[in-house]
Amino acid sequence: MRNASQQHGFQPAASWKNLRLRADLLRRVREFFHRREFLEVETPILSADTVVDRHLDPFCVNAEPNRRKLWLQTSPEFCMKRLLAAGAEAIYQITRAFRQDERGPLHNPEFTIVEWYRKGDGPDEGMQLLGDLCEELLERGPVGRVSYREAFGRHVGLDPHMVGTEALVSAVRQQGIEPPQNLSVDDRDGWLDLLLVELVQPHLGNTKPVIVYDYPASQAALARIRPDEPPVAERFELYASGIELANGYHELVDPAELRLRNAQNNRKRQADGKQPLPERSRLLAAMQSGLPSAVGVALGFDRVVMLSAGEKSLDAVIAFPLDRA
Repeated sequence: MRNASQQHGFQPAASWKNLRLRADLLRRVREFFHRREFLEVETPILSADTVVDRHLDPFCVNAEPNRRKLWLQTSPEFCMKRLLAAGAEAIYQITRAFRQDERGPLHNPEFTIVEWYRKGDGPDEGMQLLGDLCEELLERGPVGRVSYREAFGRHVGLDPHMVGTEALVSAVRQQGIEPPQNLSVDDRDGWLDLLLVELVQPHLGNTKPVIVYDYPASQAALARIRPDEPPVAERFELYASGIELANGYHELVDPAELRLRNAQNNRKRQADGKQPLPERSRLLAAMQSGLPSAVGVALGFDRVVMLSAGEKSLDAVIAFPLDRA
């Protein structure tokens, strides 16, 4: 006869209180975008295209034997940008996304993402809309803003746009931070990220949520690069209680630059011992046809629910996380 834990293994991980809160927050997201005349859309979770990112690993699904590979999407951005190129003005989506090797208190391989795009917005409008949504959902008051340079200087004491890699390595050692064994001594972005996670991020959004903006140009992902001195990526991220909640871009629209970044990311992936990802995509075709200027933002919905519920783990706000799926 099975013991009690085995008999009740079907139970959800989240309480009914948290599941009701989750449903209420979903309703409030939809009401927020409905008031602003955004169109809710649905795009494929399974696609022949996938984001080519050094650190994001999609699940490959062999749904068509002996033909093409298909990928579970790490975010819906490719198809949503295709809708922009086809005439969409303001769109949002609440969907599932999937990323391999992401499991822990703040990660589940299958998660819920809220993503939106609005034609004609620049970084300021994009940050304002994100701040308004955060205020609506978390109810922690107005959202502040701080540049990446200012935040890094305040908590690390270095200018992240100007300092060399040797100084970053030295700062890590002086702080007694243990770097990952696979972190190369010449991986400048890797050392920046390590210092950001260890010394900067814990201070972000503790008194009120905050948006960090103007990231190093080398960390642009699919954001535009503004030709300041030095150049910066028109990218911004939302933090609350030291936790990253959202990532936004003034979107790249240049297909030649996308090809270049895809090739660079695949070289980095292969250097990390990972498989390359498809560099050609329908997003390239959309850009070539004329992708309009827009800002796009992706919000980790499960983390918003977790903070709203006062929990410390996503498992407490997901009915069936990986271990119970």
